Amino acid sequence: MQFFLQNVINALQWGSIYSLIAIGYSMVYGVLMLFNFAHGDVFMVGAYIGFFVSTGLLALDIGGLIGLPVGVEMGLILVLTLILAMILNSFVGMAVERIGYRPLRDAPRASAAITGLMIGIILETGNLALLGPQRRSFPELIQTATFQFMGVSVTNKKILIVVVSLLLTLALHQFVRRSKWGMAMRAMAYDYVVVPLMGISANTIALMTFALGSALAAAAGILYGVAYPVLDPNMGILFGWKAFVAAILGGRGSILGASLAGFLLGFIEIFVTTIFPSTMRNLIAFGIILIILTFRPHGFFGEPYSAQLRL
Repeated sequence: MQFFLQNVINALQWGSIYSLIAIGYSMVYGVLMLFNFAHGDVFMVGAYIGFFVSTGLLALDIGGLIGLPVGVEMGLILVLTLILAMILNSFVGMAVERIGYRPLRDAPRASAAITGLMIGIILETGNLALLGPQRRSFPELIQTATFQFMGVSVTNKKILIVVVSLLLTLALHQFVRRSKWGMAMRAMAYDYVVVPLMGISANTIALMTFALGSALAAAAGILYGVAYPVLDPNMGILFGWKAFVAAILGGRGSILGASLAGFLLGFIEIFVTTIFPSTMRNLIAFGIILIILTFRPHGFFGEPYSAQLRL
């Protein structure tokens, strides 16, 4: 039982990162009916933005200036890093939409997909050109503290990652369900053609969708840096593809579905590695998801009509 619970904790941490990235994929697919294959590299950019923001804040020595204890200072820097990186990365997402996707909005879906792949390559190559191929070590903003519960080890970092992921997911869900702009996004996801005729700007909704998804990707990048403090220019490739699969599994445009699928993928990967060699992790995980999609082709919360829209 202790072994099982320990892996559940590890899976929750891993799934939290997949969940936040998958939500961004699902939002763009739900509202605009296109796959933003650059989203994994937007996650990478968000992680690097978080690295530079946190490094800059540490250099400013905020705690020394206003007399804060070290623990409080680190917590404040983490919160500021999260907020600033999400804001800055949202502009990256809006630039991707404005420059890369808007000119191709009425083009065949294959053109937009190829554009997404090209944007991802540009972001990766730009990172390599500006910063070089060396990896970066994310600053340790939180001193690791380990708690024992029923023989299971739980660190404060794991608790933080899961809690922040769930809070951001619930906040976005409430925004989409209760705000005026959220209702406009849901309406456009339901009928892309009619909604602009009702006075809602499709360009504004598209920008907002990319901004929100990119902000969550930045949060995922920072949480990844907190848990696994090594950043690599190519780190977004595999994360992006896995989050894409989770978004499809969750169902078109479903925030909670993408979140659930992200956690499920994390659980599958963690528990597969406890039984089989780690080299089999992706094969078995994707095989299980393929079986699920065979019986649920529209995902957990997808609607049958969505397959007929703008494809």
